[in-house]
Amino acid sequence: MSNSTGKPNFLIIITDQHDPLRSATYGHPRIKTPSMDRLASEGITFRNAYCNTPLCAPGRFSFMTGRYVHHLGTWDNATPQPSDAVTWAHRLRAIGYDAVLSGKMHFLGPDKLHGFRAQLATDLHGNQRHPIFAWDEGDGPTCPPRPWQHPTETGVGRTSSTDADDQAEAAALAYLQDPARRGQPWALCVGFIAPHDPWIVPEPYFSMYYPDVEMPNLPAGHLENLPPAAKVLRERHRMEGPFTEEQIRRTRAAYFGMVTRVDEQIGRLLTCLDEQGLADDTVVIHTSDHGEMLGEHGLWRKSNFYDQSARVPLQIRLPGREHAGRRVEENVSLVDVTATILDLAGLPTDTDPDARLDGVSLRASLDGERPWSDEIFCEYLAHGNDRPRAMVRRSHWKLCYGYVQAGPPQLELYDLERDPGEFSNLANQPEYRAIQTELLGRVLAHWDPAELNQAVKRSQRERLLIAAAQGRETF
Repeated sequence: MSNSTGKPNFLIIITDQHDPLRSATYGHPRIKTPSMDRLASEGITFRNAYCNTPLCAPGRFSFMTGRYVHHLGTWDNATPQPSDAVTWAHRLRAIGYDAVLSGKMHFLGPDKLHGFRAQLATDLHGNQRHPIFAWDEGDGPTCPPRPWQHPTETGVGRTSSTDADDQAEAAALAYLQDPARRGQPWALCVGFIAPHDPWIVPEPYFSMYYPDVEMPNLPAGHLENLPPAAKVLRERHRMEGPFTEEQIRRTRAAYFGMVTRVDEQIGRLLTCLDEQGLADDTVVIHTSDHGEMLGEHGLWRKSNFYDQSARVPLQIRLPGREHAGRRVEENVSLVDVTATILDLAGLPTDTDPDARLDGVSLRASLDGERPWSDEIFCEYLAHGNDRPRAMVRRSHWKLCYGYVQAGPPQLELYDLERDPGEFSNLANQPEYRAIQTELLGRVLAHWDPAELNQAVKRSQRERLLIAAAQGRETF
């Protein structure tokens, strides 16, 4: 071990808004991701990993705490995160780790560390204020004041996001090169903004993919027959466009280029581990907070349960290259990753009554000591929406739920084995009633939509009142 305690180090890399299928590692024929490919050959790649809420700030805090959003009350990108919520950074530091953050984690409110000893770089998004979009019309704004236009503004160049990612990389490399890394176990979390919009990327990355870019898969009549959740999202995010084919092509080329650029940054971190003699003692985890729609189903960004939005890359390289090259098909989620970090650090949470984690460590399933649960839960309680929504996936079945106060819920049921594009909603069809009932029971077993509907709306009203009293429109 590079430290005297015998505990592994952790390098945790989180990209932002990365649909895993936009990578060579997950099967894309053109997008170059050699660093992800390297992690796939030296570690474990989880083919069906999901976030637990497809939105930056609440999703990241869920990962930090290992708890679902409805247990935390961190509903959206304008909800301050409580300083008394225990994170994996707190837990690791309590047993002697040096836990530091470099770059984005999107902490909202006065606490910008939540257990980390230091922020080594800049959290560009954590320093922003976000508007509050109320679900109830009359309680506040339900939509942005202007239509969303990012596909009209894509191409070649640099942005403050590019600069922030470069700073995060440089600070992380300096941290790894410091001789102090050999004195105690450490956990370095590196948060990159890419490939989050704005979709502007330096050359040569844009020209790697433009103009030969595949367009979104939109079967005839699909946009006219979107389920209610997607229709509400398009309306409330004001993302209908219309965008020209050229604008969409440039947007997707820039996104692909950003994926390749951030992959190179990941590669430099891995090389630094090698050069510093730290690689064999370090757990490397690469994931993202959520995905990106890129025009699929007529949607952009995230905030929904389609796989492009809710699925994330997840790769874990263990010391000694255990399970090297393994690909796991079972469904897992980010709260499981939280439990896995603690387990690998010597803090098994299965026997700790105070852990209160919503995930389980993946280690025992990888070692064959217990079967995979193969079930994940995801929820959405934020803007671009008008009600509590949740999703459960078990095996190849996915059920999406939307709360209705009086009447049957809004349901979507997809067989991802036969319909990976999620175009055929099987909900309420008699031949699928049994699996629908089973999965619906799994959603409602620990999730009370009526109670959440009131809690979220109350929080929105209170935050709007506070913002108005302070003469602001953001929180």
